[in-house]
Amino acid sequence: MSFENIILETQNNIATIFFNRPKALNALNNALFDELDVALDQVNANKDIKVLILTGKGDKAFVAGADIAELVKMNPLQGKYFSRKGQKVFSKLEELPIPTIAAVNGFALGGGLEAAMGCDFIYTSNRALFGLPEINLGLIPGFGGTQRLARRVGITLAKELIFTGKNINAQQAFDYGIVNKICDHEKLMEDVLKTANIIASKGRVALRSAKEAIQNGLNTDIETGCKIENDVFGLTMVSEDAKEGTTAFLEKRKPDFKADLY
Repeated sequence: MSFENIILETQNNIATIFFNRPKALNALNNALFDELDVALDQVNANKDIKVLILTGKGDKAFVAGADIAELVKMNPLQGKYFSRKGQKVFSKLEELPIPTIAAVNGFALGGGLEAAMGCDFIYTSNRALFGLPEINLGLIPGFGGTQRLARRVGITLAKELIFTGKNINAQQAFDYGIVNKICDHEKLMEDVLKTANIIASKGRVALRSAKEAIQNGLNTDIETGCKIENDVFGLTMVSEDAKEGTTAFLEKRKPDFKADLY
């Protein structure tokens, strides 16, 4: 499938997906969701990829929200289908077994914030703006925002942000725990790639196992979560990467991780 609304690039063990509708501030429409769905499958199928970065083309927006020109023409059933499509794609993003980083280079509003929250963590430009302003259109977030924001910042702050529809700047997003790091606008991708390369230098088995333990244990009690961790730890112990990592430590050398999961 050829892409028109996104760009998928791969270099070494890192894939980058760009939202590529800069004239529309990378607004989300049905066609973009269809392409993103396929691109995520391609990333997941490529065993050489260890990290995925999500960012926007252009200098203004990561994603400025859903495409209102398309949305306004939808009937209720079409709107429900559109919402569900976005939820499914962002859930697929969240459930990728590899680490994912959102590089927010500008507006991350509505569906843009929802897309970023589907990633494991967020680095942001100091020029970025965040928010779920759907209430200002007589709507509510429809791509998982009511659920993921509450889980990130707590229910009372999520209610305030969603009920008021106000935007927040990068520093506020950092203070609220939405983003991990604020970067100079011109150095955003440099900083993201620096972290992505550190992650990509780790063992494939350990990376996927760590994400599995965190994700699967997140919505359970601590005892169940530790049981999940225990099972995953035991399986990780028998991997070739674990043998290589522990041996390299004892031999005082850098490990050469290359275990194949397939």
